Amino acid sequence: MSVLFDRIGVLYTGEREREEIADAALVVDGETVAWVGRSADAPAADQRFDVDGRGVIPGFVDSHAHLMFAGDRTAEFAARMSGQVYSAGGIKTTVAATRQATDPALAANAAVLLAEMAAQGTTTVEIKSGYGLTVEDERRALEIAGRFTTETTFLGAHVVPPGIGSDDYVRLVTGPMLTACAPHARWVDVFCERGAFDGDQSREILTAGIKAGLTARIHANQLTEGPGVRIACELGAASADHCTHLSDRDVSMLADSGVVATLLPGAEFSTRSPYPDARRLIDAGVSVALATDCNPGSSFTSSMPFCVALAVREMGMTPIEAIRAATAGGARALRRSDVGVLKEGARADLVILNAPSYVHLAYRPGVPLVTQVWRAGRRIV
Repeated sequence: MSVLFDRIGVLYTGEREREEIADAALVVDGETVAWVGRSADAPAADQRFDVDGRGVIPGFVDSHAHLMFAGDRTAEFAARMSGQVYSAGGIKTTVAATRQATDPALAANAAVLLAEMAAQGTTTVEIKSGYGLTVEDERRALEIAGRFTTETTFLGAHVVPPGIGSDDYVRLVTGPMLTACAPHARWVDVFCERGAFDGDQSREILTAGIKAGLTARIHANQLTEGPGVRIACELGAASADHCTHLSDRDVSMLADSGVVATLLPGAEFSTRSPYPDARRLIDAGVSVALATDCNPGSSFTSSMPFCVALAVREMGMTPIEAIRAATAGGARALRRSDVGVLKEGARADLVILNAPSYVHLAYRPGVPLVTQVWRAGRRIV
């Protein structure tokens, strides 16, 4: 069954050659996009859907999210808003709650957050472990995450849990924990930061994951100008995430290596920290993605439109750069070419806005502009 989406106001395609098309149309055939162009040139289809001048974008690709957890950290948030400085230590609070939670409780919490994401236009999500920090808790987190997405990330190296030395914990992560978790993961990640793992430990963990058949990504340079970005580039990671504190060398290495810089403005908003300088990265030729970093401590938002608005207002991005980073950029961070774009052969993930173009996502921050969401040719919202 083919469906013609006709009379689109502005269609953002995600393809650089024809990134936006006014007075547009597209045809979906089954689960994929079959044709994209101007309404006047549209071919016939089995059904016609009149978009009535609204804007259409690809489904958002959220390439960095921590959804496998229990509890919340409202007390920590309130303390930060009273002037306390954010550090990585709060993760341990979530670890305690997550270890106590049942599998159905973890799955239910993730399902609620994923429904929030879908309602706001997200059609592809990466989910990390990292709040169990035992062999069994990390394994079960990834097994549950795999029920919702193929983009699962082993983040046993989130922080060092209480009761074990850091060197011993690294041996656990690179040994029995990796063995148990690798069959349930596509990616391996590490929080390379003060209060978490240093450069040598991060390199060892990622290298072990790569040898186990996983692909690297890394939490890098969030709180300090550390070695995370350089490690990502040396190991050929798919993305370096956060990238808030960068040297000129870091920026140059990202541009030369092709490692995607995934920016997470929700974290800076929630922690009252300096925002990454997206303008500096884009002007240097770095591939940039936007993601929510949805987690209960430092960025408890499920909204990609909110992150788009923050990127435009606080990080020096233009509206088209921000929407590109939230769709095609996120797909690059996951090494996907079938999502984040609306082109022939791509998965038919599309979002219809109650506005004439994607610019309104930044122009009207906080307004629920997503009116319909389609994933793989099926309406889900």
